[in-house]
Amino acid sequence: MSGIQFGSSEQAFKAIYDTMQQLTAVPPNKKITKLAFTWTVGGSVETIKFYDVAELLFTLTFTWNADGTLKEVVRS
Repeated sequence: MSGIQFGSSEQAFKAIYDTMQQLTAVPPNKKITKLAFTWTVGGSVETIKFYDVAELLFTLTFTWNADGTLKEVVRS
């Protein structure tokens, strides 16, 4: 559990924070040393690749709605 305090009106943000913590969990004995980004033509982040030196640990892929709001994030 993190030391961040969340008020009752911030429960939705806490749920997002907790999910992002799980999505970005690093495999045992690994550490993130580099991030690499790709962007959509419209300027939104499309992927973030997480590396331990040259070893790709995982990728987050972002999907956007037509109105520019974030639709989903998938880890692969």
